Amino acid sequence: MTLTPENLENISAITLDHYNQRAEDFWEGTRDHDVVQNIEALLQHIQAAPPFTLLDFGCGPGRDLKALAGRGHVAVGLDGALRFVEMAREYTGCKVWHQDFLKLDLPDRYFDGIFANASLFHVPSRELARVLLELRASLKPDGVLFSSNPRGNDEEGWNRGRYGAYHTLETWRGFLTAAGFAELGHYYRPEGLPREQQPWLASVWRLTTTNTPNA
Repeated sequence: MTLTPENLENISAITLDHYNQRAEDFWEGTRDHDVVQNIEALLQHIQAAPPFTLLDFGCGPGRDLKALAGRGHVAVGLDGALRFVEMAREYTGCKVWHQDFLKLDLPDRYFDGIFANASLFHVPSRELARVLLELRASLKPDGVLFSSNPRGNDEEGWNRGRYGAYHTLETWRGFLTAAGFAELGHYYRPEGLPREQQPWLASVWRLTTTNTPNA
């Protein structure tokens, strides 16, 4: 799919407007979701001494951000939807950055881990390699990236007012490996269901210190 800069601007604007307009409904529909498995998948692989400095990438109203901070870590949120940023700041008391995923401004070598739960699938495939390199640059050496995305057959486009890219495991591996990450593991969610009833692909990755890709 060929996307022009104007297309990308529209994708961000329309998707973020969708979330801004439905922020309270989204919060009510997701606040009780159990993602402890995902949080532990990230934390167990971080080799630094705690407390960790963590980025909740696409933090939404702050459910997971509060959980990370509640474990004693220094947790920073980031979201492109201004209403989510406001809600997350109020709910968690944490620092929350208002940044479009396609226009990131992240500090270098700052985070021990990045928690990208149900967020990176909103990045169009054309821009994903660049965004992953920017996330990589914000990790400390041996930093860890967790991601969970709705999986698919490498299709992308609009779905109920939001843009999404739905990758196979093989394609997702290709993107992450090219960006300089080594896979630590993956699994499907929700737990305990047949594979056809597990729409979410979760994976954990460590920043590699060799074969650093060029931005």
